[in-house]
Amino acid sequence: MFNPQRLILARKRRKRTARALAAAIGVSPITISRLENGANEPEDETVEALARALEFPRGFFFAEDVDELPAEAASFRSLSSMTARERDAALSAGVIAYLFSDWVAERFNLPPTDVPELRGDVAPEQAAQVVRANWGLGEQPVSSMIKLLESKGVRVFSLFEDTKNVDAFSCWRGDRPFVFLNTFKSTERSRFDAAHELGHLVLHRHGAPQDSRQAESEADRFASAFLMPIDDVTSRIRYVTDLDSLIQAKKRWGVSVAALNYRLHKLKVVTDWQNRSLNIEISSRGFRRAEPDGLPPETSALWPQVFTSLWRERITREQIAAELNVPVGELETILYRLTGQSAESGDAYVRLRSV
Repeated sequence: MFNPQRLILARKRRKRTARALAAAIGVSPITISRLENGANEPEDETVEALARALEFPRGFFFAEDVDELPAEAASFRSLSSMTARERDAALSAGVIAYLFSDWVAERFNLPPTDVPELRGDVAPEQAAQVVRANWGLGEQPVSSMIKLLESKGVRVFSLFEDTKNVDAFSCWRGDRPFVFLNTFKSTERSRFDAAHELGHLVLHRHGAPQDSRQAESEADRFASAFLMPIDDVTSRIRYVTDLDSLIQAKKRWGVSVAALNYRLHKLKVVTDWQNRSLNIEISSRGFRRAEPDGLPPETSALWPQVFTSLWRERITREQIAAELNVPVGELETILYRLTGQSAESGDAYVRLRSV
C-alpha cells in the first residue's frame, strides 16, 4: 500500500510545499492533500511522477512507517533564523538517519548508551563535572568529541544542508541519543556544538525550560565547562597578555579563541575591559569567520569500522541505500565528512553480528 507518511517525509526533505509539488507533477494541490491524508490511492503514473520530482526511489513510498522526529523532541542550536522548511528538512534527514541506524544495529553490536541523566536543577557546570567523572576523563582535554560520544553510545550524524541557519541538533529516541552536527563549520566550533548537544542530552532529556534561550544558555555553559575544566584552565592561564597568547593556549582544549576568552572571562581571569577589547580584536582580525591555527576535522571511529566490515562482505553503500529505499546521496548526506579517515587503531567499537 502507498504510505502517506513517506510522501510527507520526502516532500519535507526536499523543502517542497504541497502546492509546489502539485505543480511539479501536474496535479491539483487537493490531490496531494488527499494523498497525504490517505484518502486516495495514487495511480502508477502519479507515483512515478512523485518519485522523479522528489528524487526518491519508488519503493520508498510503499515502505512501512518510520519513527518521526517531532520538532519538540529536537534541540536546535539556532531557532530564530531557521525557517520552517529548513527545520523540517533537517528533521527529515534525521528520520533517514534513524533508518540507517536501525539497519546497522540489526547487524552489529554497537556501544551501549552511557549518558548520565541529570535533572534541570543541577547547574550546567556541575553537570559537566559529573559527566567527566562518570566517564573517567579527569581534567584532561577531550581529544575527539565525535569519538568520545560514539564510545558512549551516542549516534553522531552529519548535517549537509544548503543553509547556514541549521547549526546542530540532538534528541533522544527511546533510550538512544542522537546528535546531528554541521560539519562545514570549523573543527573548534563543531567540537563546541557537540559538547553543547551533549549538554542538552544530559540536562534536558525530561524537557527543556519553556524559555528556549535559557535551555541554550545552559547547554553553552555545560559545553564550556566540559571542554575547558576549571582546574585545568586556571592552573595553566593565570593572566592574559594579548590575543596571540590566547591563540596559542586554545590549542590545548581544541576550542575557538572566542570560546576560550568567554570561559576566562566567566572564571574572572579576564577582566570586563579585557573581554571587550579581546572580542573587538577577534572580530577585527576576522577570527569569527576563520579560526586561526585551525584544527583538522574530527571524524567518526564508528562508521568507518562499520563500512570496513560490510565491505569485507562485499556490501556497498549503494546496496544499503537500495535496501532502505533511499537515494544513496541521502546516506552520503548524513555521513558527510564523518568517514573521511580510517578508524584509529584500538577503537574496537563494533562487532559484526550477522550480515
